[in-house]
Amino acid sequence: MPIPSSKHDNCFILAIESSCDDTSCAVLKNNQVLSNVIAGQKIHEQYGGVVPELASRAHQSNIIPVVHAALAQANIDKKQLSAIAFTRGPGLMGSLLVGGSFAKSLSLALDIPLIEVHHMQAHILAHFIDHGQEMPEFPFLGLTISGGHTQIVKVNDYHDMEVIGSTMDDAVGEAFDKSGKILGLGYPAGPIIDSLARKGNHDAFKFPIPKAPDLDYSFSGFKTSVLYFVQKQTQKDPDFIQNNLEDICASIQYTIIEILFQKLNKAVKQTGIKSVAIGGGVSANSGVRERLLSKQEKGWKVFIPPFEYTTDNAAMIGISGYYKYLQDDFSSLDIITQARIPM
Repeated sequence: MPIPSSKHDNCFILAIESSCDDTSCAVLKNNQVLSNVIAGQKIHEQYGGVVPELASRAHQSNIIPVVHAALAQANIDKKQLSAIAFTRGPGLMGSLLVGGSFAKSLSLALDIPLIEVHHMQAHILAHFIDHGQEMPEFPFLGLTISGGHTQIVKVNDYHDMEVIGSTMDDAVGEAFDKSGKILGLGYPAGPIIDSLARKGNHDAFKFPIPKAPDLDYSFSGFKTSVLYFVQKQTQKDPDFIQNNLEDICASIQYTIIEILFQKLNKAVKQTGIKSVAIGGGVSANSGVRERLLSKQEKGWKVFIPPFEYTTDNAAMIGISGYYKYLQDDFSSLDIITQARIPM
């Protein structure tokens, strides 16, 4: 899809992402990524999940080095920047405040526009980062799947998106992580389950498909079914998990993917839109990717992001900021970050 015509020929966006536990900064020239630096936080692994207070402290330590690294890798001086884009929400409030405060300060110091970005919109717009690939045409359906969100979105334009299905309780990433915790796996468990599932038989064990209305999702009952199943089997055989780990993981992953695609199939049928793009951390899952690719045989046009744009990263914030910049859609310095913010 061609870049919209604009008076801005060489737009340099510095983008900051700090919604959860990754501190990221990227520099984009128009819709191309010059750098995309991410600093993770290993400290959360010992707790089996993200600790908000520790996350915000780590962001404070990481943000200046990450910004310097992104500018250096892009070979751009901060005086060349056209605007600063940042994640306004949703996310962890303390983490968002660190990124938002830094973005405001830099915008004020450089006297350049500030652009707020919706984190989940950015996951979808990552497909418009130019790396030589075909890009979706509007309208299309976006399936955003991550540790905190599970949504089916009708994408009408770059910033005109309608959520037509969402989780009623837990997100798909949490279903992976909690299942992994039950099995004694590390955190985050999603990639571990994915790796083990490739060696297992997904028909070995059956888990129920939760019932949710229309296009909405529910994963809380699924997690409970995994817990009760493991408890029952380990009472019979204390070595059950060890002896069947690959089959258990394959069965869990297969069921989660089935839950996702039953609703996605329904969304395609209801809307008549057969162009589908995925985004979010769980879109890195090999089973999800394989299932989506198989839909091409049904006439779907599918879009899968590169692995570097699946997890939280500033490049996706930058591309969202770029399309807002083209429309002169700038933010006031009075803008506040929000832990919850509608699409």
